[in-house]
Amino acid sequence: MSLLEALLVLLAGLGAGAINVLVGSGTLITFPTLLAVGYPPVVANVSNSVGLVPGSVAGAIGYRRELEGQGRRIVRLGAASVAGAALGAVLLLTMPDEAFAAVVPVFIAVALVLIVLQPRLARTIMAHRARAAEHGAALVVFVFLSSIYGGYFGAAQGIILLAAFGIALPDDIQRANALKNVLAGLVNLVAGLVFMAVADVAWEAVGLIAAGAVVGGALGARYGRRLPPVALRAIIVVVGLSAIAQLVL
Repeated sequence: MSLLEALLVLLAGLGAGAINVLVGSGTLITFPTLLAVGYPPVVANVSNSVGLVPGSVAGAIGYRRELEGQGRRIVRLGAASVAGAALGAVLLLTMPDEAFAAVVPVFIAVALVLIVLQPRLARTIMAHRARAAEHGAALVVFVFLSSIYGGYFGAAQGIILLAAFGIALPDDIQRANALKNVLAGLVNLVAGLVFMAVADVAWEAVGLIAAGAVVGGALGARYGRRLPPVALRAIIVVVGLSAIAQLVL
């Protein structure tokens, strides 16, 4: 990896760390960057999952006030996240590389649609929030299923979780976002541990992403609410389309 490529990966990690705290689509920044500097798709995905873990921790710490009183919820939904992430990581490692390369463009395209529709999802969340009652079993199952996806690839898992929490939990959006940061971080951690045990990990890329993601996660938790959401979504969409082009062409 050249110095310029290393700088690009570091900056991608910073951007992903900030975006993950706010939206949950940081993989759409780091994954195409790793592809661009020459990593194969599966190695890029594995290394990305491991590298983003420290940024998730930084983001959760930044939202610690919003996590107060959510301990029992974190334990219940966290168990579902751990189980789903482990299953998703195993699926990634046992399926042929060709299957990953074929299915990931579809995942990214769906993620981009969710990002474009995020304002409408936010309005739906606000409409349901006042009358929401916490749906226990259904929400646990949903988190488990979304965590399988998160362990396998994970782009826009945060948006999926936020939409579900807004409808299923009687909390405001910031508390839902704090919970999302913890669960998404757990998914990355569990998948990362599986990958570190049995998969090829590009540790130089992991270190650069992790360093950037820690800074980005802390900055995102502190200042990210001030960023124009339209600009943020536009950046993610452009990068996501770039990733699809690299995988398909």
